[in-house]
Amino acid sequence: MAAQRKASRYVVPVAVAGIAAATIGLVPALAASGDPDLPDITAQQLIEKIAASDTQTLSGTFKISTDLGLPAFDGLLGGIAGGAAGGEGSADPSAQLTKLVSGTHTLKVAADGPERQKLTLLDGEEQYSLIHDGDEVWAYDSRSNTVFHEKGGDESGPAPEKELPASPKELADEVLKAAGDTTSITVGGTANVAGRDAYRLVVEPKQQGSTVDSITIAVDAATGTPLKFTLDSTSGGKPVLDAGFTKVDFGKPAASEFDFTVPKGAKVTEGDQVEKEFGADRGGEHGKAPEDLEKAFGDLGLGGLGGADANGPEIIGEGWTAIAAFDSGAPAPKTEDAPKEAQGFLDALGDKVSGKFGSGTVFKTKIVNALMTDDGKVYVGAVTPQALVDAANAAK
Repeated sequence: MAAQRKASRYVVPVAVAGIAAATIGLVPALAASGDPDLPDITAQQLIEKIAASDTQTLSGTFKISTDLGLPAFDGLLGGIAGGAAGGEGSADPSAQLTKLVSGTHTLKVAADGPERQKLTLLDGEEQYSLIHDGDEVWAYDSRSNTVFHEKGGDESGPAPEKELPASPKELADEVLKAAGDTTSITVGGTANVAGRDAYRLVVEPKQQGSTVDSITIAVDAATGTPLKFTLDSTSGGKPVLDAGFTKVDFGKPAASEFDFTVPKGAKVTEGDQVEKEFGADRGGEHGKAPEDLEKAFGDLGLGGLGGADANGPEIIGEGWTAIAAFDSGAPAPKTEDAPKEAQGFLDALGDKVSGKFGSGTVFKTKIVNALMTDDGKVYVGAVTPQALVDAANAAK
């Protein structure tokens, strides 16, 4: 229903981590006793097993560690998101969940089908809880004793549904077909995750120039539920994303798990109040660039931020080395014009580059890199900085 779609903006981390866990991961081989001995299985059969999984309920604990190769920015991102969502101390998920983009965190999760999910982020004696129950979303930050509440009410009508494969085998066929000549998909042995036997599905780019080294998903041998996911970069070192279940139970959580009562003295902020005060003004005079970035990342499959339409960015190349290019419509921002607290972060993040295209700055992470030229052109992708420079040069 429409109300559930509105709520889903904030419960994606819950649904993903609680039901599929397909975008978070943990370093393989947690079992001290060695990998389990399981029947042989092909990559296609394992993909079919994932597609056929009907897991609707579970509860558990997992850890997530993120290393994007960036300078420390917990305070910076929290301040930016907090300001956009209503200031510091806000329980708005858009302010709180930025914590997951760096460092190591422990979370507890519970899921009871598509109607109910709960995620609790533990931080010492403090905790942050996000609860989706039917058409309502509640969030509570114990540190600031603040509550965020949103009740569904979007009357825009049902969203168009994409045609889905009719069977797990069809889905597996489509995945393997989409991988084509650019991707290797194999079964890389077995593992033990949170006391459960699992197969390891390994996805690796065949193309040179991608920043992705490999993606490994541990799939529960009994249920087909993904239990962990490891994203490694070609730059080496710690995984970019390293998290996964340390404890999991596929039983139905108690209904009381999703109950929420506003704590005494807590300040409650309604979601429509945040939208009214901050939503309309976030884009401002330079609102076009964030929209284009959203389209660019969507086309590259980086985070599901949206897809390009006829007016979207140009896609250069294909597969793992695809680059989205667009004109931001404005000169590149100068670091010295940024807020004082952000200048050091931006200086550490960006490298000055030049070529036939002129000059610009490459903003880099271990996975996604972006080149912004001084005249406002943007090139972004999960590729090396040199690949971005080459694309900019070729465009001239």
